[in-house]
Amino acid sequence: MMPVSKWRQVLAVPLGAILHGMNSLPESLRDMLRPGEEALAHLEPDLDENSRFANSHLLLTDQRLLCRGHDGSLGEWPRRDGLVLERFDHAGTGHLELKDETSLIASWRYTLGRDQAARELVMRFRGNEPESAQTDEQASIPVSPRALLRLWRFARPYRGKLLSGFLLSLASTAAAMIPPYLTMPLMDDVLIPFQNGKAIDIPLVERYLGGLFAAALIAWALGWARTYILARVSERIGADLRIATYRHLHGLSLEYFGGKRTGDLVARIGSETDRINVFLSLHLLDFATDLLMIGMTAAVLLSINPMLALVTLLPLPFIVWMIHAVRDKLRHGFEQADRVWSEITNVLTDTIPGIRVVKAFAQEEREVKRFVDANAHNLAVNDRVNTVWSLFAPSVTLLTEIGLLVVWIFGIWQVSTSKITVGVLTAFLAYITRFYSRLDSMSRIVSVTQKAAAGAKRIFEILDQSSSVPEASKPVHPGRVEGSIEAKDIEFRYGSRAILHGVDLSISPGEMIGLVGQSGSGKSTLINLICRFYDPARGAILVDGRDIRSYPIEEYRQNIGLVLQEPFLFFGTIAENIAYGKPDASMEEIVSAARAAHAHEFILRLPFGYDSLVGERGQTLSGGERQRISIARAILIDPRILILDEATSSVDTETEREIQGALDNLVSGRTTIAIAHRLSTLRRADRLVVMEKGRIVEIGRHDDLLEAKGVYYRLHEAQQVKENA
Repeated sequence: MMPVSKWRQVLAVPLGAILHGMNSLPESLRDMLRPGEEALAHLEPDLDENSRFANSHLLLTDQRLLCRGHDGSLGEWPRRDGLVLERFDHAGTGHLELKDETSLIASWRYTLGRDQAARELVMRFRGNEPESAQTDEQASIPVSPRALLRLWRFARPYRGKLLSGFLLSLASTAAAMIPPYLTMPLMDDVLIPFQNGKAIDIPLVERYLGGLFAAALIAWALGWARTYILARVSERIGADLRIATYRHLHGLSLEYFGGKRTGDLVARIGSETDRINVFLSLHLLDFATDLLMIGMTAAVLLSINPMLALVTLLPLPFIVWMIHAVRDKLRHGFEQADRVWSEITNVLTDTIPGIRVVKAFAQEEREVKRFVDANAHNLAVNDRVNTVWSLFAPSVTLLTEIGLLVVWIFGIWQVSTSKITVGVLTAFLAYITRFYSRLDSMSRIVSVTQKAAAGAKRIFEILDQSSSVPEASKPVHPGRVEGSIEAKDIEFRYGSRAILHGVDLSISPGEMIGLVGQSGSGKSTLINLICRFYDPARGAILVDGRDIRSYPIEEYRQNIGLVLQEPFLFFGTIAENIAYGKPDASMEEIVSAARAAHAHEFILRLPFGYDSLVGERGQTLSGGERQRISIARAILIDPRILILDEATSSVDTETEREIQGALDNLVSGRTTIAIAHRLSTLRRADRLVVMEKGRIVEIGRHDDLLEAKGVYYRLHEAQQVKENA
């Protein structure tokens, strides 16, 4: 972190230039400013630590970070080295965390309507000037073409073919250098003597023309082979990059996906990898060819006439300087454009799957406006980039034209003083035309290089992420578990918010446990820990007496069947969805699972039976039908541990009875943990575990807990009143 004196120099700007302005500061904060203290940024977090709406105020100055809490409390933290302010996006809300070298000092939550102000506050805290489309992630990780060098790990398996392509490029470029060289003797030994009255030497002309044709033919053949080999290699590098990124995403924990937008991830894996692939297959090949052509041309020119060659190369330093001058602006601009394009993709991935809700609430115009706003943002960012690029490219062209004019002037003077022949000047002009055209082409590759570098950086942002649920270094293979589960002194936090406190629970193999409690009591969190979607902050989950962190994640989860409140079906046939957990299942196994889930009858009533398409997310089926397919999917894998998360809460009573019959078949002989909205559905549970505020407060059977008249009794009575109302 910079010293305060440096902060004053860099960031001493009036707060009126910032989003919330000095005039919007509450009087309580304005009065807290010391004489000479400068306000830099202001944020109004509008959520409390429990994510309920509550207004508070954050003020950043050149000396301190100040907070006026929603309860009137005051916080003050002097600026110093080691103090870090970080911003996190949870795809609906965000939060800031203030940390030092050892601990979390404070945190604030806000809705994403305050996100821009939060970005600016974080960036000014770090000493960066805010930009409208820049995120703190951008500020902390500079974009550089060096990101493209990291692609070598994907190119390494093809290094033999890449070497062949380079040698072919070298050979084809050398072949392309021959025709201009042959123009010198063709002019000096044939055409100019002919103009002076000497007869044309036909055999000599045939040799020169034959050489020109042979050089063109060889250059074409070598160029075709080079392009074919390198294009195939680049396609495979792009495909490997997509696969590696997608596979790595699947290896990340749910915590990572909780803070990301679907559209952004889709854009990275789709458009960014495609852009990198185009760069590798087309532009990088052209760049290598241009570089070879320029180097060879410069060598040939120097060998023919060093003085004329130096004049020819005169514009080169200016062009290099211009490329350096605009490189960073283009790089940042293209990365902003990529991120803004993700905003457009986010709108599409939000709206299209939720089109039924959009139409049900007549919000078509609102969603169109969201798209229009995102599109306008994209247009504005690209306009800024194009402003720089539109000035750069014509300037390079102008310099090359001036260079060509200088060559003409200097060359004519040297011909007139008999220092060079007309043939030499003609060859020089042919070479210089190619030289400047390649130079112009190289200057234009600046933009595509920066685009590819920005895309590579966004891809490696995914690949550099590590899962918060790591694989065991020395894994123990669980095989088919017995199903005993033990939670020992479990604590868990979401960010700075504590969810579970000292949870202890023991479940025997084949036992059915019902988890009961109000929303937010920690039921789903406990299930997530048992499934190892997250790891506890303290304590351990044991299955068959062994810490589940010692098991390979995939092998462990193959023992778990999960039935959710809102079952997710993939686009495909009903048979494919039932067999999702066991793709090699036979049709007999699929039908047997469907019968056990009480789904066989309604499936046969569909137009194509088990081959019927379920539509996007199963929208062609009712909620109860989707749930029974989900149960059949769980039955088919024959899990030893079964998790039922509100499996019947979103269906009517008659459908619930059908689903309950399917669940009876599923539960039999398995260790089962069930969360149920209707307490009556848990009466057949061996034990009920009652949770409140992240703790287990009661354990017992239904009748025993009612007699105890504790937390479970109150929950039961409240539900009875609600059902009888």
